[in-house]
Amino acid sequence: MYNMSIATDMRNPFDHKRKHNDDDKTRPLFVIGAVAIGIIGIALFMVGYTTVFALLGSGSVAYERQAGNGGATTTNATSSAPVPVLDVDAYNKKLLAIANYKTPLATTTPVSVGSSTVSTHSTSTPAVHRLWPAKAVLPLAGALLPFNRLVAYYGNFYSTGMGVLGEYPEDQVLAMLASTTAMWRRADPSTPVIPAIDYIAVTAQGSPGADGKYRLRMPDSQIDKALEMATKVNGIVFLEVQPGLSNMEIEVPKLEKYLKMPNVELSLDPEFSMQTSGLRPEAVIGTLDAKDINWAANYLAGLVTQYNLPPKILVVHRFTEDMVTHYRQITPLPQVQIVMDMDGWGSKAKKIGTYTNVIYAEPVQFTGFKLFYKNDLKPPSTGLLTPAQVLNLIPAPSFIQYQ
Repeated sequence: MYNMSIATDMRNPFDHKRKHNDDDKTRPLFVIGAVAIGIIGIALFMVGYTTVFALLGSGSVAYERQAGNGGATTTNATSSAPVPVLDVDAYNKKLLAIANYKTPLATTTPVSVGSSTVSTHSTSTPAVHRLWPAKAVLPLAGALLPFNRLVAYYGNFYSTGMGVLGEYPEDQVLAMLASTTAMWRRADPSTPVIPAIDYIAVTAQGSPGADGKYRLRMPDSQIDKALEMATKVNGIVFLEVQPGLSNMEIEVPKLEKYLKMPNVELSLDPEFSMQTSGLRPEAVIGTLDAKDINWAANYLAGLVTQYNLPPKILVVHRFTEDMVTHYRQITPLPQVQIVMDMDGWGSKAKKIGTYTNVIYAEPVQFTGFKLFYKNDLKPPSTGLLTPAQVLNLIPAPSFIQYQ
C-alpha cells in the first residue's frame, strides 16, 4: 500500500516580532503578493486532496503469484475495492472447448458446466450422454484452469532415474522446458502455457528407514532449488508426495511453509501410498481413496482462505482403476481445482487406452497426461506422442508432465 500524505507549510507573511518595519509605500504590494500566494497554495492543496481520494476510490485488487509471498498481493487495496470475479461465461466456453467433442450436442440439450447450465443449438446430432465437461463447482477468481495449460518437468535432484530434473544440469533442464512449452504453445495457440517444476518432495523408499515408513522427506534446500528454477522461467511449482507407509495427513502439513505460497501446488501419487496394503513400495501398486484426496483438498482450501491465495491445484496420478477408489466422491472446491493425471508409460496405443479407461471414463474435474522421454520409447513403441495427438484426446488434458 502507498502512504500518501500531504504536508503544508503555511507561514504567516507578516512577522509582528521582526525588528524592522517595511516602508509604507511597499507594504500594499507585499500584502497583495502574500494574499495571491495564499490563494494559490489553497488551490494546490484542494487539487492534491481531490486527486488522492480519486486514486483511492479507483483502487482495485489483483492477485499476483509471486514466489516467497505468503498471500495474494493487492494493489490500491481499500475496504471498498472491488473483489475479483470469475468470468463464468469464458470459463464455461473453455470447458466445452477442451471437452473436445467433434460433433455438437442436440438442440437445447442442457449441458452442466461448472455450477451453471447452458444450452446448445444444433439440430444435426441426436441427444447423447456425455461425461465431459465434468460437473464441478465453479472456482474462485484467479484459477489457472482451464484458461491455461500447465507443462511440467518432473523428478528429484538426488536421482538420475526418477525424471528430467535429476538427470540433466539445471541450465539444460530449463532450456529443454522452454523449448517444450514453446512446442505446446504452437500446438494450441488459443491456450497460454505455464511452465512448472514438479518436484518429488517426499519420495517412496525401498528400505523402511528409522521410523519404518518407507519414505524420505527432502531437505528445504532442495525444495528451495525447485522454487528458484521455477522463478527463472516465470513458472509454478508442484510438490509431490509419495507417502509409503505414512499418509497424507502426516506428510502434507510438513510442506505448509511452501504450500502457503501462491505459486506452489500439490501432487499426490497413489502408486506409492502403501498404508492400505501394508507392504513396501513397489511390492504392489498402492492406492488412495476419495477420502484421502478430499482431505488434501480441504487442507489446501484452508490455506487459500487463511492466506488469501488464488485457487490451488491438486494433481492425483493414476494409471489403474484400483489406484483411486470411490472417484465419484472426490469433491473439487472453489479454492482447489483437481486434476486426474494419467501417468502410465508404454506405446501410444497403450497410453491412449489407459487414459480412456481410467481418466475419461471416471470424470472428476480436469485431466492430465504424462509423457516419458525413455520408457515411452521402449519396444513396441513407435515414438513419443506429439502435442497434436495428446490434444486430440477427449477431454484435452490441461496438465502435461514429462519424466
